[in-house]
Amino acid sequence: MAEDWKRTALLVIDMQKDFVEGGPMLVKGGKDIVPNVIKAVEVARERGILIVWVVREHDPLGRDVELFRRHLYSPGKVGPTSKGSEGAELVDGLVIREGDYKLVKTRFSAFFSTHLHSVLQGAGINSLVVTGVQTPNCIRQTVFDAVALDYKPVTVIVDATAAATPDIHLANVFDMKNVGVETPTLQEWSESKA
Repeated sequence: MAEDWKRTALLVIDMQKDFVEGGPMLVKGGKDIVPNVIKAVEVARERGILIVWVVREHDPLGRDVELFRRHLYSPGKVGPTSKGSEGAELVDGLVIREGDYKLVKTRFSAFFSTHLHSVLQGAGINSLVVTGVQTPNCIRQTVFDAVALDYKPVTVIVDATAAATPDIHLANVFDMKNVGVETPTLQEWSESKA
């Protein structure tokens, strides 16, 4: 069974201060899942699962930001998740370690205009476990791209992912479940065999 975990990666998506602790990009449910994301990382480390830290880091002037968010960036003003800013840092308790992989993205999906698929293929990864924020945006788009790229299973840990409200979160979990995504709780996933 341990061999199966070697073909799995844990994606920790956007668990950064600007999304979890405050500012214009705050995901209200984000703070509540921090302990579960920390636990999921611990379980992944115990199993030898590759941990991929998916983070947003933007040009301080917002030149690589979606058009609808460019108003948040201007000279003399640090925009959300600007490269090198405190808001772009992971929340306390989450630490990138040697052997982990950090992936920088500038759009919702971790696969869009990144080399994530190549990295995962090169590592022999065929299944994904997803944690982080925010369910209707970065989680959902990454998961739907993973399904389209034939990762199987794709698992979303329901209490280690969050949205602005529980209703939004659950509606998106429902949609992902309908395309074959597994949706266990952290406890169920922690107790599962590969």
